[in-house]
Amino acid sequence: MPIELRLLVYSTALLLVLVVIQAVAGVRSKGLQVMADARDGLSPPEGFHARALRVVDNHREGLTLFAPLILVAAATGNLGGAATVLGAKLFFYSRLAHAVIYLAGLPKIRPLAWVVGLVGTLMVLAAVLGIA
Repeated sequence: MPIELRLLVYSTALLLVLVVIQAVAGVRSKGLQVMADARDGLSPPEGFHARALRVVDNHREGLTLFAPLILVAAATGNLGGAATVLGAKLFFYSRLAHAVIYLAGLPKIRPLAWVVGLVGTLMVLAAVLGIA
């Protein structure tokens, strides 16, 4: 499997891990019975639970942009070039760092990891469009 597709799989696995973390955080924060109910009138999440929800949303958003580009690159035979390989690596490793930084609640450096992931996505986009 090409490295770009492998990193897409890893990025999807990261989303799965983050979803489990936020689910556990929700149960710990609100209780199993509350989280198993319809959740009507549920109070807003706080602290770690809120950060876990935001990191899931943020990673899902990034993956929504990245995944189709990798799949188009694969379908059109554009994998294996310097831009797609480096772009995929930048995306995955920065998103992994972003998740750890976000969950740890570390301020100010999280946006840097986000920007690196965006640069990786833009590199793959440029390769798919034939401008890289």
